[in-house]
Amino acid sequence: MRITRLRAIPRSLSGQMALLIAIALFVAQAINFTLALQDRRRARLDQATGPVVTRIIDADERIAAGRRVGGGSGWSRIHLAPRSPIQPGGEHVAEVETALRAALSEAGVKASRIQTQVLPIQRNDPRLRYVSAQRVERLLRGGAELQVAVERPGGQWFVLNLPWTRDDSDIFWRLMAQTAILYIVVLVPLLWAGRRISRPLRGLAEAARSFQPGATADPVPAAGPQDVRDVIAAFNALRLRVTAMLDEKDRMLGAIGHDLRTPLASLRVRVESVDDDADRAKMAETIAEMNRMLDDILSLARLGRPSEPPTEVDLAALVDAVVEDFREIGHEVVFEESERIRMRLRPGLMRRALRNLIENALKYAGAVEVSVTASAQSVAILVCDRGPGIPADRLGDVFEAFTRLETSRNKATGGIGLGLALARTIVRDAGGDITLANRDGGGLVARITLAR
Repeated sequence: MRITRLRAIPRSLSGQMALLIAIALFVAQAINFTLALQDRRRARLDQATGPVVTRIIDADERIAAGRRVGGGSGWSRIHLAPRSPIQPGGEHVAEVETALRAALSEAGVKASRIQTQVLPIQRNDPRLRYVSAQRVERLLRGGAELQVAVERPGGQWFVLNLPWTRDDSDIFWRLMAQTAILYIVVLVPLLWAGRRISRPLRGLAEAARSFQPGATADPVPAAGPQDVRDVIAAFNALRLRVTAMLDEKDRMLGAIGHDLRTPLASLRVRVESVDDDADRAKMAETIAEMNRMLDDILSLARLGRPSEPPTEVDLAALVDAVVEDFREIGHEVVFEESERIRMRLRPGLMRRALRNLIENALKYAGAVEVSVTASAQSVAILVCDRGPGIPADRLGDVFEAFTRLETSRNKATGGIGLGLALARTIVRDAGGDITLANRDGGGLVARITLAR
């Protein structure tokens, strides 16, 4: 339920701005509607009580002067009645009764009882002749007639009728139209401004996601307001600086590799002059290990800018070829045959990652099982061994460069801790990942997962 509510919120800048302004306008118009409705009811109450109080005061003065009360025609005509015409079960307006009592008391007019009743208006009512056509339609559509009866101390009743509006739909529709106009006037320019800002920002985000060091890419065109243009210009400058720094790093690594391999090659030649076969073999192995270490360090440092382009390859055939290389030098590596799986990747780097995993398994188990499984969404390469495994809380640590778990692996067989780090970097560069898990009965499973 919470996820559904979150998805209903727009994710774009312009959408969130429009939603926020729309909510603010709705709240403001709701408050405006409430205040307008209160003002409307207050004005209607004043319009109802004012003429009644005036007519009653005038009628009292006429009675006191011995003159006749009543006469005339139209609305608000007052007359005397021996009893109240108000029906007990009719529609009463309590707020008018309360307001009239307060107004009459303030004016010094004594009233025993005050009663009201709302009556319908008929189109053929003769009093409508004195009302404008527009108001007639409004009265017939949502209006009525308010009959007011005020009891005098002597028992007689002042009775008069006046127009009464009991339907507030007209103010509601006016405010709805006002809200619609506000939405059009405010939200349309706001959406336009939001799109003008978000469109270049989306282009900038896409350029940042697709940025590949060393790849030729046109600068992101500057568009939108000046603040956005400044951000795009800063990104273009940053991309140039990053590319220049990586170029300098590659030149430095090339020089380091050349400078280190030259003395190693000289040492390899001089080792051949050592008479003792055991010492010569140990020294040659040390030099070979230094060369492998140098290759791993340089490969790990250069992975951000691989020189090998992605190509379409048969992944099962690639894995089989790597396994066959180990078999030819006498290692016990078993590969379960798999169907042809076409993948687009860098084959040289993927071979390097797979070799590192197999070499790691051979060091600690002596035998390795390799298999390839495929589903509609992904392909998995499994490298399984029956070695000592890794403590569950340290499974993620072995992927850190220069990390060796000496408590669970034989220190004499370990390298410098770059093999798994290099393999994971290669696989992640291909859009996949590597995970490790302990096997039931002992051993380790290294899983390379690649999206299809």
